[in-house]
Amino acid sequence: MKKLLLTGALGQIGTELTTALRKAYGENNVVASDIHPEIPDGPLRGGLYEVVDVVKPKQIADVVKKYQVTDIIHLAALLSAVGEAKPHLAWEVNMGGLFNVLEVARECGAALFTPSSIAAFGPSTPADQTPQDTIQRPTTMYGVTKVAGELLCDYYYLKYGVDTRGVRFPGLISYEALPGGGTTDYAVHIFYEALKHQSYTSYIDRGTYMDMMYMPDAIKATMQLLEADPQKLIHRNAFNVTAMSFDPEALAAEIRQHIPTFSLSYKVDPVRQNIANSWPNSLDDSVARAEWGFKPEYDLAAMTKDMLTQLKIKLKV
Repeated sequence: MKKLLLTGALGQIGTELTTALRKAYGENNVVASDIHPEIPDGPLRGGLYEVVDVVKPKQIADVVKKYQVTDIIHLAALLSAVGEAKPHLAWEVNMGGLFNVLEVARECGAALFTPSSIAAFGPSTPADQTPQDTIQRPTTMYGVTKVAGELLCDYYYLKYGVDTRGVRFPGLISYEALPGGGTTDYAVHIFYEALKHQSYTSYIDRGTYMDMMYMPDAIKATMQLLEADPQKLIHRNAFNVTAMSFDPEALAAEIRQHIPTFSLSYKVDPVRQNIANSWPNSLDDSVARAEWGFKPEYDLAAMTKDMLTQLKIKLKV
């Protein structure tokens, strides 16, 4: 039986992934961790929890040994917009933290899953149906750390035999937990504002297409790759995964199918717009489909309908 440790478990992905893993593997086999001293009220209350700062390797090692962890899911990272505001901290957390986790995995014989991102690509990458293997020259600190992280995970697999696995997530949309400073965050905030005020001011300009995925598909993809036959994994790390590509106008049009009075305006944030402009419009995920059977369930229409349904319950509107 797997014993799993999640770093950054209180973030947007970690909150829902921890819950799903506990259902799949049992509450006593999944340890959530984050830098916060206590778990806030919410779905993670009551389960195993440890304080782990990933820039402190002893804290990671102590928890792995305490619970005899077999698999580490490393989610702790600073996201794109925050990384541009704090590049030194982004390098320390994203690269230093990953190196520390890889070293603990090597020393303790644990497997490692860590996500990369669409941010690993840059303006010189083919923008449409971006291939699995292509030029990666990102222009953000977050993107730089993701490319370096992909290479470092490959190195630890080839050099030390650490079972490293990962996906390149697009923007993730969720009703459970708010995102934490990414460029694609608008695609979550827009739903809250649509229900509360029937309007939203987007910081991303019209015509800016980016790949997105609904969180249930992201959780399913992660768990599917964790259980995938290693003999079939040619790439192992940084699989392209996606479910839909849209711009703010397309998302707003879909929301109007449910809230006809919804209006969209723009106040473009130059920093996040420049980041978005450097990313692909759409990803080719055929390699993930071929090597471990990835297949998303939600398109834009299905995601929008479920987001609004779930948020009406959550917000009591």
